[in-house]
Amino acid sequence: MTSSFESHTYPARLSDAQRDRVLGVLRDGAAQGKLSHDTFLRRMELALTARRSEELAALTSDLESGGRWTRRLFRAVGGVSAFPAGVRRAWQSERLPKLLLPVPGPHPLRIGRDPGNGLRLSHETVSRLHAELTAHGSRWILRDLGSTNGTCVNGQRVIGAAAVRDGDQVSFGRMAFRLSAPLPGPPA
Repeated sequence: MTSSFESHTYPARLSDAQRDRVLGVLRDGAAQGKLSHDTFLRRMELALTARRSEELAALTSDLESGGRWTRRLFRAVGGVSAFPAGVRRAWQSERLPKLLLPVPGPHPLRIGRDPGNGLRLSHETVSRLHAELTAHGSRWILRDLGSTNGTCVNGQRVIGAAAVRDGDQVSFGRMAFRLSAPLPGPPA
């Protein structure tokens, strides 16, 4: 008795890496203006539902002509585009009021709206107990105390605690300062 079993070969399943590569090429193509928004969305949808690598290749065949030089050019243009933002941050940091780091002591410097804090900031975006600044050896640690409007160091929100140093930009709510180390005094 002969078996009517036929061996079928199924195409290999597409990997997530293959899809991610194609999605990246499509994003780059849209960013470079090679694809309209509607075409980009349609091709993204087709890439996510494709079953064979040939289908993926067809979605990007008209986009991969630039290659390495095009990517380098867009990376360079992106770096130049970020320059004005860097200048703006530098300009603002020079205009910020200085916050002098205190002399290290056994207790942290509490910062907030409450009159009992070592540094009282009377601003509606500052919490009553907003943050604290502690010396650990030669390092300073800024800890947010669960403030409503957050504590930031150099534009990044502090989750828990962050190390700070002379020249860092810190903000408590909407009040911003530039940290400054005390000048060394004359020898005792």
